[in-house]
Amino acid sequence: MKVTPLEIPEILLIEPKVFGDERGFFLESFNQKVFSEALGKEYSFVQDNHSRSAKGVLRGLHYQIQKPQGKLTRVVQGSVYDVAVDLRKNSPTFGGWVGVELSEKNQRQLWVPPGFAHGFIVLSESADFLYKTTEYYAPEHERAIRWDDPTLAIDWPAALTPILSQKDLKASYFKDAEVFDECN
Repeated sequence: MKVTPLEIPEILLIEPKVFGDERGFFLESFNQKVFSEALGKEYSFVQDNHSRSAKGVLRGLHYQIQKPQGKLTRVVQGSVYDVAVDLRKNSPTFGGWVGVELSEKNQRQLWVPPGFAHGFIVLSESADFLYKTTEYYAPEHERAIRWDDPTLAIDWPAALTPILSQKDLKASYFKDAEVFDECN
């Protein structure tokens, strides 16, 4: 497994070893020992989620304020542009963001630690997006920031007009968002 810190070094791009031939491929999508060694910290995952979305669907930017979730994301069918935004008030990268393409072809994963908002937009006709979380979903603590917030200025793929949920249409602007004083 190759682990690469991105522009915000706590966000990691994870590229598993893929063994393939004419029959197909094999990869180890998760190994607790290897993952913990790469992060230098032990995280336990408590929930696995799977979403299927059509082209142009944008989900996010979501986070949980009192029960922050770390997320290990990947795509098993299709492709997405996956984004994480630093919401840790005392971080030197506060308000910064990182975006990468995850797809069934590149087999990449993205580690988004607690203290970050997360979202993605589907680039292919559809995409199956899987993610593990370090905390259970807690709707009473869920928050959202607008995908098109001018302060964040996320460089989403320009060719797509996002399809949003009602919740995401009503999301807060970054300047009004609840953020983290501290986050592990």
